Amino acid sequence: MPVNDTSAPVSMRLDKWLWCARFYKTRALAVEEIGKGRVTVNTQSAKAAKEIRPGDTIALRQGTLAKTVVVRQLSNYRGPAPVAQQLYEETAESLAARQQAAEQRRLAPEPAATIADGRPTKRDRRDMDRAKQWNNRWSASHEE
Repeated sequence: MPVNDTSAPVSMRLDKWLWCARFYKTRALAVEEIGKGRVTVNTQSAKAAKEIRPGDTIALRQGTLAKTVVVRQLSNYRGPAPVAQQLYEETAESLAARQQAAEQRRLAPEPAATIADGRPTKRDRRDMDRAKQWNNRWSASHEE
């Protein structure tokens, strides 16, 4: 289905647009994220039934990624990803922030490198429990 067909609506529900633009896999997930306050329209919190129009700015969070997009077109259909990407344009600030976050993740230390300082293994836990039992034993010679 072409995006710029004549049957394209003038405005549509926010949850439906997020689903059509493939930000969320289902409309129910879109409604849930909107309800949690993770989606704003023109810097204002919105409800799922909020009517959006081309030119509106939508800030949303997908997992840990925050995105800010400008609505370019509306569509009644959830089409393939290349067509869905024509429905919006990500802002330059949003792209820069995502690239910076990706760079920080790339430069972050490997989580497995801190395994020695992390949680104790099963063997370590048993050794600690044995030591704890020995220190808590009652001994007649220990009394004063």
